[in-house]
Amino acid sequence: MVCEKRGTFLMMAFVLSAGVAARANIYVSDHAGTISSYTDSGVTVNPSLASGFFSVQSIAVSGTNLYAVNYSSTLQGTVGEYTTSGATVNSALISGTFNPWGIAISGSDMFVSNYNSGTISEYTTSGAVVNAALITGLFEPQGIAISGSDLYVADGAFTNSWVGKYSITGATVNTHLVSGLDGAYGLAVTGSDLLVAQRYSGTIGEYDTTTGATVNASLISGLHDVIDVTVMGSDLLVADPDDATGTGVIGEYTMAGSVVNASFITGLIAPVSIVVADVPEPASFCLLGLGVAGLLARRRRR
Repeated sequence: MVCEKRGTFLMMAFVLSAGVAARANIYVSDHAGTISSYTDSGVTVNPSLASGFFSVQSIAVSGTNLYAVNYSSTLQGTVGEYTTSGATVNSALISGTFNPWGIAISGSDMFVSNYNSGTISEYTTSGAVVNAALITGLFEPQGIAISGSDLYVADGAFTNSWVGKYSITGATVNTHLVSGLDGAYGLAVTGSDLLVAQRYSGTIGEYDTTTGATVNASLISGLHDVIDVTVMGSDLLVADPDDATGTGVIGEYTMAGSVVNASFITGLIAPVSIVVADVPEPASFCLLGLGVAGLLARRRRR
């Protein structure tokens, strides 16, 4: 409550907010070439927000824009730009990249991993090239994640994988920050913890972002062919396709690895990427305490 004294009168105003708690939207891409959207409670918003892709390997959201990495059978993939409501802005914002895979955004900069060329490229979010060979000499880079000025890259081949750490300027910090991984794909960073989705062991491993030391190699285990992990508030969401059946789920877990809901979102066709984006809160507004103000005004006129 805000009170302002004017002369001998006390004016009272109450600050109200149209929203009670912060909300988020969840976006999921799959191997069927579709991006779907959900509320943060797992309710379907749009099962086909954007479609017609060959295979969306990775997605990212910045503001009201959604970026999709579309893998191609010819290996010449694209990065498309869409609104978070599914409208196409530019389906080939970036084109001619050599098998793009992972994507991460920091401010107005967008970083894309190129699986076959072993590089990380940097662009603006409007698609302009900043540095097509920001990081080179990688093996088969896939998932990437950014935390502050640090960039983490899942690299390696199948059951012999690792995570490298670089600065967003391209400088090498540690090419094998974490090694001995079993099919590292998706990455997420929360505080000092690096979370790694390991497809072939069906686990989410937890590691120290500075030293690479193992915190918990099997933070979450017993998954099928887990391929991505992301943070939603105080919980983790895991994209877990089942290659044997061509289906998959999004599971929800605590930061400590406990199950919240192993079938948080179901009915998916091999989900491969998941991102959580905050929904902006409505602006707060002030409401004058008219009852009190009116009473004081009537008294003054007597």
